Amino acid sequence: QVQLVESGGGLVQPGGSLRLSCAASGSSFSIYAMGWDRQAPGKQREMVARITSGGSTKYADSVKGRFTVSRDNAMNTVSLQMISVKPEDTAVYYCSAGQSYSGAYVPAYWGQGTQVTVSS
Repeated sequence: QVQLVESGGGLVQPGGSLRLSCAASGSSFSIYAMGWDRQAPGKQREMVARITSGGSTKYADSVKGRFTVSRDNAMNTVSLQMISVKPEDTAVYYCSAGQSYSGAYVPAYWGQGTQVTVSS
């Protein structure tokens, strides 16, 4: 079982950068695939980024080239580096832990979310 806590959200100007972090409990972090998803008011939750236990990554087209997901297994953390942010990036960002197989990601645990607001 995993508990996840996101941090790093806040207000950022368009074109700016922000780094989100997700801290996981337990000692089995390295076996999980991890994900970042976001949800804006009135919108469906959408996939942002995925990283497997082996470090393979996948990104939504809307963030590709601007966001980078990484993990530090020694620290039980996964991060989302966001650069060149746009107003449409405004959302609550959620961290998840799950399993990845055959190119599919199945989340099992979710964090509480952290708000990212991109505005002047």
